Amino acid sequence: MAEVDVQADRLVATLRGYGSCVVAYSGGVDSAVVARAAHAALQDKAVAVTGVGPAVSPEELEHARRTAADIGIAHVELPTHEMQRNDYVANAPDRCFHCKTELYSVLGEYAKAHGFQTIANGTLLDDLGDYRPGLAAAEQASVRSPLVECQLDKRAVRSLAMHWSLNVWNKPASPCLASRIAYGQEVTPERLRMVDAAESLLRNEGIRECRVRYHEGDLARVEVPLEDLATIVEQPLRDRLQHELSALGFRHVAIDLAGFRSGSLNIGLPVVL
Repeated sequence: MAEVDVQADRLVATLRGYGSCVVAYSGGVDSAVVARAAHAALQDKAVAVTGVGPAVSPEELEHARRTAADIGIAHVELPTHEMQRNDYVANAPDRCFHCKTELYSVLGEYAKAHGFQTIANGTLLDDLGDYRPGLAAAEQASVRSPLVECQLDKRAVRSLAMHWSLNVWNKPASPCLASRIAYGQEVTPERLRMVDAAESLLRNEGIRECRVRYHEGDLARVEVPLEDLATIVEQPLRDRLQHELSALGFRHVAIDLAGFRSGSLNIGLPVVL
């Protein structure tokens, strides 16, 4: 039996052991793999729940809907209210803890009201060595991480997504929009809309992986893969991006010569293990 078949069977069996399950579902590859396994294991005793707040891109939400429909799992969208949490808005390095605390509170209430025994997330093995304050929120809320329980890393999860023909198997990671705002700069709906619209512009130019980071003074720091740097500084695209990002509210636009790096705002922060 191939390794991916063994991993698939182990993940499905793990979720079957939950009895019933609410999957914290963003629509990315990790949570989609958990949702697929939960549906295979539990059928109507599993539901994918997406928390919807200002930091969720409408484009990502639409992707999540389509993927859930392809999987066949019941999909519920619930409003979250992290913007009412002062510690979230203040955007200290532990912002994600407050965001996930809100999310798991909403999911916990839904699970209790509908008789689901367990909440599961898409945390995988690689996440444990990164700076992720949301892991503490998951632990406090007794959220299960089946990918970790099955010792699955990014490579294995991508392989499972391909094995199950999930349409997100090669989808770039896309954390919530708040992750684009530099620590210490308040999270506001306007700033979230600015970075979302700016990244959409870049994707429309064929740049699949990109980040537009919001920094003090309405500065946009644009990260694209190194092979795309020459593209965005050539005319007429350079002037068009400058004009369109300025129209969105950015007063300065800077290109990061180091290129795209996931989690670049975490550089210099301590890794909490």
